[in-house]
Amino acid sequence: MNFSKADLVTIAFDARDGLVPAIVQDEGSGAVLMLGYMNAAALGATLERGRVVFYSRSRKRLWEKGETSGHTLDLVEIAADCDADTLLVTARPRGPVCHKGCRTCFGDTPATSAGALAPLAALEALIARRQAERPEGSYTTRLLDAGPLRIAQKVGEEGVEVALAGSAESADKLVSEAADLLYHLLVLLRSRDVSLAAVVGALAARSKQ
Repeated sequence: MNFSKADLVTIAFDARDGLVPAIVQDEGSGAVLMLGYMNAAALGATLERGRVVFYSRSRKRLWEKGETSGHTLDLVEIAADCDADTLLVTARPRGPVCHKGCRTCFGDTPATSAGALAPLAALEALIARRQAERPEGSYTTRLLDAGPLRIAQKVGEEGVEVALAGSAESADKLVSEAADLLYHLLVLLRSRDVSLAAVVGALAARSKQ
């Protein structure tokens, strides 16, 4: 079920410690990022802040993921399982999730073939940060400042480069040009506030036709 603050009373918090496990999943790649625990206060704080907050069993207090590192988890959605005693938290990570610097607490290697698409999700997240922060000297910032029309022109130019590489150049050159095209396409999508997930959803819908 999709979760709201009104649903707090439906969660079967453990009678001994008042906690439920919370599995965090990357919205973009689908990768399992980490496992934490929430009590009612942590769950309420997560909904209020729009960032994932856990209950630390070792420190005996609430802690917002990334409160020290800045690598927060922006909340997308919360769902409870069929017994309402486990939560699935969908989030957008702002940087590595693991304290060891890995993308997930289970390492950087994708656990499934779908996880191989994780770099695209990470790139999309980076472009979103560039859009929000506008750091000086960033090529992405310059593109976003130029606006959708200029970015669309760049996508067209990169598309031509891909076509040329595909017809007459080496496989390595084709890979390089395709990577440039994907990057510029992601910037264009961000400039129009369109997510990669929406594009993937359109492809999935077509596969059912």
